[in-house]
Amino acid sequence: MTSKVIIALANKSEFKELGELVINVYSKLEGFPQPDVYPDYYSTLANFGELVIDPSVKVFKAVYNQEILGMVIYFDNMEFYGSGGTAPEEKNAGGFRLLAVKESAKGKGVGRLLIEHCISLAKDSQHQNLIIHSTEAMKTARKIYDKYGFQRAVDLDFLHDGLDVFGYRLSL
Repeated sequence: MTSKVIIALANKSEFKELGELVINVYSKLEGFPQPDVYPDYYSTLANFGELVIDPSVKVFKAVYNQEILGMVIYFDNMEFYGSGGTAPEEKNAGGFRLLAVKESAKGKGVGRLLIEHCISLAKDSQHQNLIIHSTEAMKTARKIYDKYGFQRAVDLDFLHDGLDVFGYRLSL
């Protein structure tokens, strides 16, 4: 399947659908706060397009037979990363956030393709590092990040409304 999945820039007209995809994925993570407990965060997910405030921020979708299977936001300039903690101060680094893959596409390599795309973009920009964040509930994603060589970076950790958010750094 992954040989036929295309990674492409998302159009603004697709942002609503992509926001719904992220909400659907994150709200089903075991141990992740639900929308009624964490309404501000889910509002951010629904309106993630507000993070796209600079041309260095790009939203990518994974598409198979015209169906959107996943998405990720890539930040070529960490100044616009929009997280808590020190990540926005990282120099010579790219980052990605809000990686999500539809339930029907999980385990089929879609997430890996999105990660590899972000790694490639960061290398093309000659960044020294790629920064990401994850939570305890994102077990599958963290296993994949480990396979790509991302290392825990406690200097990037932060607390977001009582939720521990863990930083990771990949040396490129």
